[in-house]
Amino acid sequence: MNDGGERDGSEADEDGPTGGGIGAALTRRRLTVAGTILVFLGLAVAVREIELETVVAEVAGADLRLLAAAVAVYLVSWPLRGRRYGDVLAAMGRRVGTPFLTAAIFVSQTANLAVPARAGDATRAYVIARQDVPYTAGFASLTVERLFDLATIAALAGVATGWLALQGEAGPLDLATTGGARTALVAASAVSTATVGVGLAVVTSARSEVGIAPWLRRRVEGSPRLEAALDALLEFVADVQLVARNPRAALAVGATSLVVWLLDVVTAVLVLAALDSRLAVGPLLAVGTLAVSVGNLAKVLPLSQGGVGLYEAAFTALVVALTPIGAGTALAAAIVDHALKNAVTLVGGGVSVAALGISLSDAAADASGSGDSGNFLG
Repeated sequence: MNDGGERDGSEADEDGPTGGGIGAALTRRRLTVAGTILVFLGLAVAVREIELETVVAEVAGADLRLLAAAVAVYLVSWPLRGRRYGDVLAAMGRRVGTPFLTAAIFVSQTANLAVPARAGDATRAYVIARQDVPYTAGFASLTVERLFDLATIAALAGVATGWLALQGEAGPLDLATTGGARTALVAASAVSTATVGVGLAVVTSARSEVGIAPWLRRRVEGSPRLEAALDALLEFVADVQLVARNPRAALAVGATSLVVWLLDVVTAVLVLAALDSRLAVGPLLAVGTLAVSVGNLAKVLPLSQGGVGLYEAAFTALVVALTPIGAGTALAAAIVDHALKNAVTLVGGGVSVAALGISLSDAAADASGSGDSGNFLG
């Protein structure tokens, strides 16, 4: 089994110089850098009327006890992420311990923050290949995890929007009059719709007795290179469908995903409360849920390193649109929330790299050669 994983990786490395792997990685890196510049320019325009001194003052006056509680809550979510990933792999017949998988997730998320072109998913596939998990199974398990992430975030956003509307806190006119919030919500809706479509396609194809594999094999017959690529693709699809065919596994992964993202929301809510405690608990939770959900859906677009800028812009727009909290406080909360989560990720990633005895640069190089498209949530 391990030979399969190593073979996939070596083939990717061999294809790099000749098949455009390095060129593709450089192109993604340039796009990421350009996107980062554009995002920060857009964020600067959006908050041009906010005084920097106001943001700094808000951060300096934050309740340190609530910030410490936010860090503690966010830390609790990490072993749950490892457990969830273990459930996904178990449904595919690959059993790996939670501690190792938690460390692997730390490493991959750190790669997203530290390495240009967001090579986190391929980095994780590289790490778990050390546990006899082939690359195709590694990428398939990541695809399943991402689909559950996006579906959970979309569901939380829908619930929060419904609650706010029923309470009269977020009527259609409130959102329509705020350009930043409207843009963020449109993007989030598009991502959510795409996620539902992909999810339905996976479930439908998993339940269908009619397959297109024989037809595809006939189309590529006689081309060893295309046949090898098709075999890898079909193996990837088959691994993804294993979870869709297992209701118990899907329920377990879905339940854990809900807890993971609720903890992410609570972290942001605690940060917001640390800067401004005027909101009641109900509205604070609802607005925090919507802001975090839309902010993370906005990060799906790989326009900046680690989603920095996209998250802050969406979070700030929603909080300002739906609460009496000022733009300076909202932006400060978004910055602190994202920075806190990234700091935990970087520290955990550093410890995990040392514990696993791997080189992040080697993992990233392998990821670039494999042609990864990047991790879109982290």
